[in-house]
Amino acid sequence: SDDISKKTFVLSEEDPPEYETDYCLREETQDTKLSTRKVNYLEVEARNRALGLQGEKLVFEYERSRLFAAGMDNFANRVEHVALEKGDGAGFDIRSFDRKGKDRFIEVKTTRFSKHTPFFITKNEVSFSKSHVDFYQLYRVFNFRKEPKLFILDGDVSHRCLLTPSVYSGSFGV
Repeated sequence: SDDISKKTFVLSEEDPPEYETDYCLREETQDTKLSTRKVNYLEVEARNRALGLQGEKLVFEYERSRLFAAGMDNFANRVEHVALEKGDGAGFDIRSFDRKGKDRFIEVKTTRFSKHTPFFITKNEVSFSKSHVDFYQLYRVFNFRKEPKLFILDGDVSHRCLLTPSVYSGSFGV
């Protein structure tokens, strides 16, 4: 078994993209064209889940390594991969700690592409970010397959990202 306190994780941090109001307005008013294509949604979902889990595991190890490096071994050993251990639905993936020992609730969004690539975020995750503003962080992991990097957004994600509804839930009125 490897000693996590002696490992260095190759995940470098960058500044997040700027919230570009003009860009957002252009996107909202742009015409949308319908197109057809054949998509294997089960395959896409499986690939996305696997990538997401890999990103979460990388952030879990990154957080532990960060805390060990700060001499906070007791806190490093208490970092939780909530999404893996307890399941999705908590509104965040990783529970970690800041340098003062206060909670950090981390939602991880991973892509193989650039930091500007759009991501999916659930209503529950957005709601959790709003109700835990002082403790919530979104870790955007990008360039995952080549040279993983991340940027961090603190607090309410609706103040830092353009949120566009993209999925509806269908039911029969029950």
